[in-house]
Amino acid sequence: MSMILEESAVTAKTKELCASIVEQESFVKRQSQVEAFLNNDEARLQYQSVHEAGDALNQKQRSGVELSESEISEFEQSREQLLQNTVVTEFMSAQKELQEIQNTIGKMVSMTLELGRVPTDEDIEAASSGGG
Repeated sequence: MSMILEESAVTAKTKELCASIVEQESFVKRQSQVEAFLNNDEARLQYQSVHEAGDALNQKQRSGVELSESEISEFEQSREQLLQNTVVTEFMSAQKELQEIQNTIGKMVSMTLELGRVPTDEDIEAASSGGG
């Protein structure tokens, strides 16, 4: 049996952490921004279209094809229009912040398992600056 399943205290504390995260006002706000985006077909399609166009241009460039000025201009125009959509920009900001939270928690748990103790602020700073 795994340590997590054996150690009910670890599971309980993990659930406490999760509850603490979802109770944070900033989390609730970010989650609602993600949901607003997911429920807005127009915003999702616009985002997907620009993302796919960017991928296509990158693929073309990687394969050695020179991009035309009109292709670049058309993409930049679409991208600018996308960035004027507040539903999209709030989604992108929320997505970034939620990813940062996930990365920070993951890093701290990994450091705990590697160090065999709770990481200190100094440990975290050293790891963040590339010293760990």
